[in-house]
Amino acid sequence: MIRQLIRSYVGLVAVAIALFTVPVAFTLTDQLRDDTADSVEREADTMALLLGNGNPPSCAALERMVEAYEAETPGEVQVTERCATTKLPEPEQDAALTKALRDTDTTTDWGSPFIWGPKLVITVPAKESRVDLDGRNRGPVVGAVRIEYSTSGLTTRLWTIWGFRAGLAVAVLGVAAVIGAAAARRITRPLRQLNDMASKFSDGDLTARSPVTGPPETQTLARTLNQGAERLDTLVAAQRIFVADASHQLRTPLTALRLSLDNIADGVDDDFVKEDVEQATAEVVRMSRLVNGLLVLARAEAKVTAAEPLSLQDIVRERLDVWRPAADERGVTVALRGSADGRLLVLASPGHLDQVLDNVLSNALEVSPDGGTITVQVEPRSDEVVLSVLDQGPGMSDTEKSRAFDRFWRGKGLTGKAGSGLGLAVVKQLVTDDGGTVTLEDAPGGGLKVRISLRASSRSGG
Repeated sequence: MIRQLIRSYVGLVAVAIALFTVPVAFTLTDQLRDDTADSVEREADTMALLLGNGNPPSCAALERMVEAYEAETPGEVQVTERCATTKLPEPEQDAALTKALRDTDTTTDWGSPFIWGPKLVITVPAKESRVDLDGRNRGPVVGAVRIEYSTSGLTTRLWTIWGFRAGLAVAVLGVAAVIGAAAARRITRPLRQLNDMASKFSDGDLTARSPVTGPPETQTLARTLNQGAERLDTLVAAQRIFVADASHQLRTPLTALRLSLDNIADGVDDDFVKEDVEQATAEVVRMSRLVNGLLVLARAEAKVTAAEPLSLQDIVRERLDVWRPAADERGVTVALRGSADGRLLVLASPGHLDQVLDNVLSNALEVSPDGGTITVQVEPRSDEVVLSVLDQGPGMSDTEKSRAFDRFWRGKGLTGKAGSGLGLAVVKQLVTDDGGTVTLEDAPGGGLKVRISLRASSRSGG
């Protein structure tokens, strides 16, 4: 937007310069041309008067005047053979000379229709001195005077005129660009502040607010965004309080109920009653698991924190070290493949990746056959890092993949039905909050591949 505003300012100034400077330059060029032609013609008329007298004193004066004129100007004078005593060159017989001798008309030839040629040629008729009562010379044409005036000096002055205006125009455009940049930055500063606030807000910083500055329109927008952010922050805070209260209020009675059922089971000898108590205890355990999963999902939805650069390799190695003992009990191998660069950073909220890996590795271990292999791959891309977890379980059909992220949906698995159906829902929620994506694909050779795409930090490899 700043570049567009600067281009607009410079464009307007350029149009203004073109509309005012160019016509003035053309006017000055025409004025220089006319003044030069008038000056040369006046000198030629004066010489024509001396040539028309034809007497020796006039011819001598003409010769001295020609010498002085040629010494002080770039012009050259030519006259017809009226004064035999002079040694002035005679003009060539051409249309302009014929017109001057016959029609008594002055001829001005610039040598080119565009500006001028290399020289200005003016041919003036010389009349014999016969002045009538009204002061006009009515004598016959007895000769002609021609002045060939070099235009090199005029060309230099013309380039000076246009060059000065061109340099001035460039300087004005430069000043306009500098002033335009300052004005554009000042105009767009409220918008940049709003953008900064929106960027922080999208990264999870719900305390971000925009200063109320600038014109009335941006002030109104800033106030509206700040009010919306305040309401959203209040709602998220209320949800966090609810999650904390629910965690305490739901877990405590379920724990007490399970203890009561255990006590009842210990004091009952009837097998049928014991079986009923055990079934009730299993349902309480299942309910506790569901409550725990719901609380985890609620925390994931309610907890909004700003993403920060985290070392993906450190987190992956740490979680694999935690899960290897459980995998070793069943003879399952957990292997890490891909980049081993510890400086590989991704943008994620603290704790999110740990929980994502725990859920994915837990599912992979549950469906993996004894003696199988779980492979974790890390693939850095240009602006993202792909984290993949591959197992050798039964995999999923396309229909199951489309439903796998639904809450309470559970796959067939291999080792039982102990899951709550919330693990992948939590994974998707956490990854999405950090600006990433998660998809399910078929693993090469069978099994399931969980592909997690995370944003790469600009500090990676630094």
